[in-house]
Amino acid sequence: MTDNNNLIVYCEFEDGNIADVSLELLTKGRSLATQLGVKLEAIVLGDNLEGIEDKLFPYGVDVVYKMEDKRLYPYTSLPHASALINLFKQIKPQVCLMGASSIGRDLGPRVSSCLHSGLTADCTSLEIGNHTDPKTKKEYTNLLYQIRPAFGGNIVATIVNPECRPQMATVREGVMKKEIFDADYKGEVVNLKADDYVPATDYVVSIIDRHIAKSKINIKNSPIIVAGGYGVGSKENFALLHQLAETLGGEVGASRAAVDAGFTEHERQIGQTGVTVHPKLYIACGISGQIQHIAGMQDSSIIISINNDPDAPINTIADYVITGDMEEVVPALIKYYKKNSK
Repeated sequence: MTDNNNLIVYCEFEDGNIADVSLELLTKGRSLATQLGVKLEAIVLGDNLEGIEDKLFPYGVDVVYKMEDKRLYPYTSLPHASALINLFKQIKPQVCLMGASSIGRDLGPRVSSCLHSGLTADCTSLEIGNHTDPKTKKEYTNLLYQIRPAFGGNIVATIVNPECRPQMATVREGVMKKEIFDADYKGEVVNLKADDYVPATDYVVSIIDRHIAKSKINIKNSPIIVAGGYGVGSKENFALLHQLAETLGGEVGASRAAVDAGFTEHERQIGQTGVTVHPKLYIACGISGQIQHIAGMQDSSIIISINNDPDAPINTIADYVITGDMEEVVPALIKYYKKNSK
């Protein structure tokens, strides 16, 4: 294998499927690879990987690296880290992307630390651009701009890695859009033997039993979200949002401030430290609009803000602004919708 300097995505594999976050990164990776003029590659490690490439090629993947071994499934830290570290030493990718899931948060730092490459966690945007070092005046072209909120979300930082490779970033599920590139796209499969990359001593930890609790709340895929902030005022007032969501056939979301205040559960938190959503309709009630929250919902098709503060920051990105108390506005919306949807 030669130094092909391509863009590679680590694809999480569970129950015969590739994780959504990995497919979202392949979608973004395809456009970045095209900009860079390089191939888009994917790596999958696990057991029973037969035909897995057919789920990846439609996203525009040029090369799928498959490492099939029953000892690689389910995920454990050491074997997966060794596999990536030793493969990357061979193929020298320019960029590596991973999901900021529990697996990516564990694996990414291990790989970047060993390869001395650096890693930007929880990116909200990835772009290609140029950079001039202010000290040396050296110019760099086609770097990966790793963009994320910083300092508690008060600024948006653009981070670059001029010298070390691969340029590594993790992105949380839902931040990027997942789209098929070409249903008939066909790439190349490279089968790798685990024993060539993973030392036997790495299998010292084995998983005897595993339980994964699935979340009962699914705001990520809801087309309508009624979200409440600290301005909602109480747990009781959140019941009003549940009524509106039920009336519209949507789900209830929340800002971090509302969750921290105990108004609702953490699973409903939207934003940089919660989930990212792309609903058709987003109704923000009593949400001021901190940058961390906006990062998680700014791609909503239509945003309605209900707030008693006409200068709330969220109003600048809202399509419609209703200035008033949500205790009066929300019941009126429920009543109006019920009356006109019969």
